[in-house]
Amino acid sequence: MSRNLAPLTAAAALLAGTALADAPAVAVDIAPVHSLVARVMDGVGAPSLIVAPGATPHEYSLRPSEAAALQGADLVFWVSADLTPWLGDAIGTLATNAAVFELLETEGTTELPVREGALFEVHAHENDDTAEHSEDHADHDDHDAEHTDDHAGDADDHAAGHDDHADDHASDDAEHDHGDHDPHAWLSPDNASVWLDVIARALSDADPENAATYTANADAGQQELDSLRAEIDAILAPVRDAQFIVFHDAFQYFENAFDFPSSGAISVSDATDPSPSRVAEIQARVAQQDVTCVLSEPQFNPGIMAAVMDGSPARSGVLDPLGSDLEPGAALYPDMLRNLATALADCL
Repeated sequence: MSRNLAPLTAAAALLAGTALADAPAVAVDIAPVHSLVARVMDGVGAPSLIVAPGATPHEYSLRPSEAAALQGADLVFWVSADLTPWLGDAIGTLATNAAVFELLETEGTTELPVREGALFEVHAHENDDTAEHSEDHADHDDHDAEHTDDHAGDADDHAAGHDDHADDHASDDAEHDHGDHDPHAWLSPDNASVWLDVIARALSDADPENAATYTANADAGQQELDSLRAEIDAILAPVRDAQFIVFHDAFQYFENAFDFPSSGAISVSDATDPSPSRVAEIQARVAQQDVTCVLSEPQFNPGIMAAVMDGSPARSGVLDPLGSDLEPGAALYPDMLRNLATALADCL
């Protein structure tokens, strides 16, 4: 019996290896986008993940295996230089023969301007989450005008010799490394829906023999996103009137998608600690208003959270916009969004 099965097993392994070798070589920047690509490639091949799980994508040093994946790629999918400013040069140097897709720039993708300041009331519902990419520049102009008006009342304070505050504000600006647009666009399931189709078309063009599979997988992924939206709405429904603050302003795409805005962010960037004046603004908000929950992320300094929470009855929780504790693959994207909703609801 085992002698008869051995040749069949060897043949199956050989065929599986051939099928994988014939699939396009695909490199993807971060785990949530890698998950979308893996969903579309299911049954054909597997993409390579460039930024290791748990690492900060804004600053990253490629491992040899990750550089090799870029060098051998037929297709590269990445979010944007606003998210991974170092990756553009790496792609240009290593992935010289690859078709490259910067997803934040693809047609139909919703882009949101970066929110400035620690508190967000002025910007609440400012952006229609159905706005197309072509409308974003006008939205950004409106945002700039509102930002100027919002801070006009503070001009006397700055002129009165608050040099320390001015220094802190400058520090916040220096922390800001996302460019004009918020690059965390994968946290909108509407953008994920657009990207599934972009990924399927790109793979189909590169690999026409498997085009039917890519299209079917993308369609199945769309249905899963529809179910996920309804599931997350149900998770958030009981706590919709509650107020929360996040550590790093990375979640406005999620907030817009599910009409659940946060009240502010402790830090502009995940690259550096927030300034003392920004922490003070958040402390005042938590103390003076009915902020129920303050949410951190896995990589952040717990001491800053402790300072913000000092004397407050608000609860704390952890949100992970990259799914760092999840196994990379097709299931990571829906599990990540589901975990965000559950962590938020539990904290509130």
